[in-house]
Amino acid sequence: MQRLAFKMKLNEGEKAAYKERHNQLWPELRQLLKDNGVSEYSIFLDEETSTLFAFQKVSGQGGSQDLANNEIVKKWWDFMADIMETNPDNSPVSIPLEEVFYMP
Repeated sequence: MQRLAFKMKLNEGEKAAYKERHNQLWPELRQLLKDNGVSEYSIFLDEETSTLFAFQKVSGQGGSQDLANNEIVKKWWDFMADIMETNPDNSPVSIPLEEVFYMP
């Protein structure tokens, strides 16, 4: 099991919309993540900077960031593009973070 972390950027004033959309996460997206080894996925918000911090527990070598060619993922990106910083293909700008401490 590996632990992955990355950060993204939420547009100002979009906290409520972001939370609401994730509270209603599409069942097919949830299943896709689980089928691809994502057993836990948390996202935290630093409201001072609008930075989203994401954490995943993943079996295998991949994670949600490796599903870029999946149509469900592309549809989700399109759905989220109006409230967060995105790349030209609507994928969220996502910066991997290095783990520098872990206490099991």
